[in-house]
Amino acid sequence: MSNESKKRIPIVTLKLVREKSILYAKRRITSPGDAVSLFRDYMGDLDREHFVLMGLNMKNEPVVLETVHIGSLSASIVHPREVFKSAILSNAACIMVCHNHPSDDCEPSGEDVSVTERLAQAGDLIGIPLLDHLIIGTEGYVSLKERGHC
Repeated sequence: MSNESKKRIPIVTLKLVREKSILYAKRRITSPGDAVSLFRDYMGDLDREHFVLMGLNMKNEPVVLETVHIGSLSASIVHPREVFKSAILSNAACIMVCHNHPSDDCEPSGEDVSVTERLAQAGDLIGIPLLDHLIIGTEGYVSLKERGHC
């Protein structure tokens, strides 16, 4: 072996870096209104339905905010595996979900209620509870939890 090949390659130690900075303007979620504000900031003004996941840690602080599905003008069909994938990968203790109604009519459809109930059942099964499903419009919002669906 030549002297070049006998040189030792330095070992680089990688450390896990945990995010300590405030990622979101309102760090702790204490009410549906707090979540709606954060979801609105994230989503902006959209012309199609977007289904968004917020994963929270044990202190109800957001650890992930991600669009999991983009639908059409009037529908967003989402499957629990799409929602919980991000929650699991980010070590979320619980989740909130939100979708917009571009029509500004925040009344939940039968499909909205059905998706909420399926997500709540899946969350119970895997140990990541669904805290709420919010439907937002330009002005108002509806909490499906407050309506008894989660």
